[in-house]
Amino acid sequence: MSNDKYELTNESVMIGETKLYRIKALKDISYRVKAGELGGYIESEKNLSHEGDSWIADNACVYGDAVVTDNAAVYGNARVYGDAIIADDAYVYGNAKVYGDAYVHGDACVYGNACVYDNAIISYDACVYGDAKVYTDAYISGNAKVYGNAYVSGNAKVYGNAQVYGDAIIAGNACVSGNAKVYGNAYVSGNAKVYGNAQVYGDAIIAGNACVCGNAKVYGNARVYGDAIIACDACVYDNAKVYGDVYDKNGKEI
Repeated sequence: MSNDKYELTNESVMIGETKLYRIKALKDISYRVKAGELGGYIESEKNLSHEGDSWIADNACVYGDAVVTDNAAVYGNARVYGDAIIADDAYVYGNAKVYGDAYVHGDACVYGNACVYDNAIISYDACVYGDAKVYTDAYISGNAKVYGNAYVSGNAKVYGNAQVYGDAIIAGNACVSGNAKVYGNAYVSGNAKVYGNAQVYGDAIIAGNACVCGNAKVYGNARVYGDAIIACDACVYDNAKVYGDVYDKNGKEI
């Protein structure tokens, strides 16, 4: 297929042993790019679709078998490489890195110093930013936000309007959804679920098959695990431990 969208210029940079070439628009590309405007760097034309309004700008670099397609944009000092795909109306910018087999699509954005890699998926209107890392098979979707120094890994899912931030870690098969917030040094793992308007923060740990939901709060050095359910307006804090088949829903403080 002929390429009347952009061309590779003679200006180049080296990343390791890989040579990348700055691109130049051959025509207006949507409202963002005018004909003759210089863009970012690619290794070859396979990295940027010949169709749609996708673009790579500034000093951003896309290389390896990575692809930017549809109306997606990569700019700033961002790097996309490996087999990563940036599609639909997604944005990757700042100093962000997306690599491995990661897939960023929908209206999702990855920026700041964030890293998304392995088989992670960022979709819909989700955002990953700051120094956050999302990796292995993690899935971030909806209007979810992962930021600060937060890590989401394994098969973990963060979706809805959920927020994970600070130094929080979501791992294993854990799910954080609804309007839930997990922050501070909190750790949610195993098959645990945090949803509704629940908040988990401080140095709290939620593990096993535990659920924290409703307006519940778990914080301090609290531990909730096993098949325990913390619901409604319940609070678990300080050095409390809740485990087994406990179900607390009546606003009781533990």
